[in-house]
Amino acid sequence: MSIDFDQRINRAGTGSEKFDARERIFGRHDVIPLWVADMDFAAPACVAEAVQARALHPIYGYSVVPERLFHHLLNWLDERFNWQPAREDILLSPGVVPALYAAVNALTAPGDGIIVMPPVYPPLFRAVTDNQRQLILNPLRLVEASGHAPHYEIDWDGLEQCATKATMLLFCSPHNPVGRVWRRDELTRLLDIAERHDLIIVSDEIHADLTFTPHTVLASLPGAARRVITTMAPSKTFNVPGLGLAWLAVNNSHHRSAISRQYAALAIHVNNPLSLVAAEAAYGHGQAWLNALLTYIKGTHDHVVARLAEHPQLPQAIAAEGSYLLWLDCRHLGLTDAQLHQHFVEKAGLGLSAGVFFGDAGSGFMRLNLASPRAVIDTAISQLIDSF
Repeated sequence: MSIDFDQRINRAGTGSEKFDARERIFGRHDVIPLWVADMDFAAPACVAEAVQARALHPIYGYSVVPERLFHHLLNWLDERFNWQPAREDILLSPGVVPALYAAVNALTAPGDGIIVMPPVYPPLFRAVTDNQRQLILNPLRLVEASGHAPHYEIDWDGLEQCATKATMLLFCSPHNPVGRVWRRDELTRLLDIAERHDLIIVSDEIHADLTFTPHTVLASLPGAARRVITTMAPSKTFNVPGLGLAWLAVNNSHHRSAISRQYAALAIHVNNPLSLVAAEAAYGHGQAWLNALLTYIKGTHDHVVARLAEHPQLPQAIAAEGSYLLWLDCRHLGLTDAQLHQHFVEKAGLGLSAGVFFGDAGSGFMRLNLASPRAVIDTAISQLIDSF
């Protein structure tokens, strides 16, 4: 399959948050936008063709979810992760973030403690605080041993202490923004702590398809399914976040009923005809496209990491094990977070996500989105080099 990921597609003026919000977010309209976590690549042809075919029908009425979608989804999970959730375990959602909120509201009470491990995707914090639960932080540890590449690990002692005060853990796997793909032994240890402290784990695995090393679905481990709720989506994988479709796998029938009631209480239904046909096409026919994408993203990742390593005075990359997001360590520059943001925007002409956006543990870091044509990324890195 020949796919041109080097093609530049003009997204300005399409209502793209990544492009059309540059003036509002960065104070100038001409920064290279490498912030919002979507891709500057065309969605798979099978997805575009399915959406276009459905759009040709002139009536966009209420839709039923086709069983074909579930069939393709379950086959996908089996083939890519050797995971076989039951059909009845699957609940559709308009997004992963609504799924997090629904699980928090359904399975905890106001005032309950919920653990989050920063630096992490900000809606995990807000799912706790917006719903009047107690936010318990257990920051990841950045390990910088001599002779080894820096990487993040879970603070296991801290997690043990936090677990004594909590009823739930919101887990990010693979981890956004630090790029960790958690090993099976780490996931087993996490489950052991959850078992001993009776924690419910809500596992945000939206980047599961986008890894450079094998990803293990937490709920696929022995004994995990009864206390683990998994949420994924086609949005990151196939670059269709604007279509608004995600899903949860909830094996525990009590948890599943409680979450279903949350959606029913808000009259939330997933029946957008375009999102349904897009997801069906993606899971049914998108595997070759995804495999090609991963090869391209990994090549860009390795190229950027190597270029930055040639200039030790520059921000340095924490090599990612998955996703198209790269975590940049800027602490040695001696800049405040405000100065760091200002330097990237005004001197380098780049629009990145500030590390503090992901919690205090992200201070001194920046997140760079690699999912653009390689020439665009190369230009961005050259501008960064020239800015120092």
